[in-house]
Amino acid sequence: MKKEIGAGLGLAAVVFLGLQGVSQVVPFLILAAILTMLYLMAQGRLMGGRSFATTGSGSAGSLRPIDFDAIGGQQVAKRELKEALDFLRKSDEAAHLGIRPLKGILLVGPPGTGKTLMARAAASYTQSVFLAASGSQFVEMYAGVGAQRIRHIFNQARRQAEQEGRSSAIIFIDEMEVLGGKRGKHASHLEYDQTLNELLVQMDGIAPSERVRLLVIGATNRPDLLDSALLRPGRFDRTVRVDLPDKEGRRHILEIHAQGKPLAPDVDLDELARETYGFSGAHLESLLNEAAILAMRQGDRQIGGRHLREAVDKVLMGEKLDRRPSEAERRRVAYHETGHAFVSELGRPGSVSTVTLSPRGQALGYMRQTPEDDPYLYTQEELEHQIDVCLGGAVAEELFFGSRSTGAMGDFEQAVGLARRMILAGMSSLGIVSEETLPEDHLHQETVRILKGREGYVREVLTAHRPLMDRAAVELLREEKLPGARVRDLLRPPAAEPLGA
Repeated sequence: MKKEIGAGLGLAAVVFLGLQGVSQVVPFLILAAILTMLYLMAQGRLMGGRSFATTGSGSAGSLRPIDFDAIGGQQVAKRELKEALDFLRKSDEAAHLGIRPLKGILLVGPPGTGKTLMARAAASYTQSVFLAASGSQFVEMYAGVGAQRIRHIFNQARRQAEQEGRSSAIIFIDEMEVLGGKRGKHASHLEYDQTLNELLVQMDGIAPSERVRLLVIGATNRPDLLDSALLRPGRFDRTVRVDLPDKEGRRHILEIHAQGKPLAPDVDLDELARETYGFSGAHLESLLNEAAILAMRQGDRQIGGRHLREAVDKVLMGEKLDRRPSEAERRRVAYHETGHAFVSELGRPGSVSTVTLSPRGQALGYMRQTPEDDPYLYTQEELEHQIDVCLGGAVAEELFFGSRSTGAMGDFEQAVGLARRMILAGMSSLGIVSEETLPEDHLHQETVRILKGREGYVREVLTAHRPLMDRAAVELLREEKLPGARVRDLLRPPAAEPLGA
């Protein structure tokens, strides 16, 4: 910053002298202006450009070290990554066996699954200098700036490792799809391609004979956008999947983030792990944090089960809203959500976690399901059941009010997506099909046929349970929330009276 201020003051002085008629300074004026513009362009600050700064760990960095034990729910990914990192740790043994050291490792997975934490743990595991940057930091509108920044981070990694007496350095690049996108798609802006080309050149220049061994770790949730030149052997040699955690992984993550938090005796982390299917590690951390905030807000000294259940709803749907629908809207929403709950519970007993009328986010009410197990495959029956649950709300409105509302739009979108999934999986009357060759009108007609068939089935089921639905909706209107256990009680047939009573 001081350099920029000095350059600006010097240029201002030269301009002032030129305006005073000192003709001898005109050449210096032109030279100073050119040098100042070149300097600012090199720094990427001219016309709104950004300065380039990396974050790191170690004596010169701002990130505290982290180890693999502090990362939960990624046992397979950690094992695979450690195996690749052992080539860096045991370089002499690898050289004896003729193993070529890896130059790059790509971490692929949804947002919030711990890819950045894995890269930081890799640096601790190998005792390496760690430098981190985002892919968007390398791309600028000025020619050559991105390539210069690539060279800068590689040189900085080598220099910092030598200063700290380390034998290795890890360069972590997040949002890899921004920097490494397929070439040729930015015809009007070749700076993208030049920046990627420089990264390829720098990775090719990594040699095992260097005093500082470099390893590039990239992270992305869109590997389909990456240029094929990046993914070939000799650059990013390994791809490590960092997926959403399973039930056991969620339990481990909850244990890690629950440390230091006073949990009440009624908290069951196993049950909480079961109810948070589809949550990433970031979601689970946010869940416990929101529960702690709620406990503090209510003046409690411990985090109880009710706080955690409320936090699950908040993470999924958002904060409770102050808006209050009209009584007619509340009645319609109550029957809509009851329809979802009854179809879900009748199709798969024990699946309903809670039904509520509390407005959150864009929803005036919602029904939350609890998965029985973490599914990896779906049968036709399971997909049909999911469609039934989606259609249950609109069909219930039609049964009790004679019409539908716009509240079912999101449900219909999900149902259409599930029907298309069935078709493309060969679970329809069309048999085995290809999405590329299937005419759009055929796909539409088959989707409509599936949805109409499931709609008829849902209408039969809800009509048969109409009196019970009425009781459940009235109770939901009064209490504003029904736990899944109460829904099951309403659906449970009454016990037969003993003979002779």
